[in-house]
Amino acid sequence: MVALPSLRGLQAFEAAARTGSFAAAAEELSVSAAAVSQLIRTVEEQMGRQLFHRVNRRAVLTEAGVEMLPRLSMAFREIGSVARDVGGDAFRPRLVVSVPPSMAMGWLSERIAGFVADHGAADISLRGDDDPVPFDHELIDIRLSYGPHYREHPTEEIVRDAVYPVCAPMLASATGSAGLAGLPLIHTDWGPTGASFPSWRNWFEAAGSELGRMLQRGLSANSSRAALDLAISGLGVALAQGVYCAQALEDGRLLRPAARSLELRQPYCLTIPERSARRDIVAAFREWLIGECVRAVKSPALGTWSFED
Repeated sequence: MVALPSLRGLQAFEAAARTGSFAAAAEELSVSAAAVSQLIRTVEEQMGRQLFHRVNRRAVLTEAGVEMLPRLSMAFREIGSVARDVGGDAFRPRLVVSVPPSMAMGWLSERIAGFVADHGAADISLRGDDDPVPFDHELIDIRLSYGPHYREHPTEEIVRDAVYPVCAPMLASATGSAGLAGLPLIHTDWGPTGASFPSWRNWFEAAGSELGRMLQRGLSANSSRAALDLAISGLGVALAQGVYCAQALEDGRLLRPAARSLELRQPYCLTIPERSARRDIVAAFREWLIGECVRAVKSPALGTWSFED
């Protein structure tokens, strides 16, 4: 039988490599940073391989370390899964969920309590990430993204959304029946690395309306959530995805001042790596998240508007 390296040492290496810090690994393992360093040195001696380059108090993975990390991470995840299955209530399931930043800042964080109420307590790590995300390095279990970015992992299209003009009721009442011509605009720009977001120029061209100077005026935000918050504050009318604005329309914080909507160019997709697909907590969260997204984009409130431009 081949002699195995120290399990504790392998655990120390995996934590340090995954977090990028001996100090963070020490906190996770409830030991000192010096102990983490010594454990890793022991593993290096046992394996006859250097796993970290130590330069100016920094530790950088060697090629051997890079090769080991994803395999060890999967092994420790599987060990933890076995322990939870056998141990029952003594262990809480862990789940790493990655979504676009705008979805993490409000929409999903406000709803996760409903998942916990239905499925029991879990250690959930909610991450707001731009694409691409490092699935194995961050041990991400499930990723919701705009567009099918991850063909190397099982990916499914779950819903196709649209954008709707929305504004605060007080703003609409101040302009009366003048429609969008009387409202300041809020522009959304996802930036040079993001997908193309429908612009007000796109909307007015689809509506067959005169463009005018108003297209260059108003506030601008680089996230959908920020644009929505500006609209709720009464600062203008924004083009908002149905998944984000449905709740605010339902509870009266927003209304639709015009009927026309624009379908987004790409669907929302879920990606679940194979290492996570068989876990019960992942399957439950997948079903719940799809339900929340579909419920939002099919909200009856998205079909109601107050006046036409």
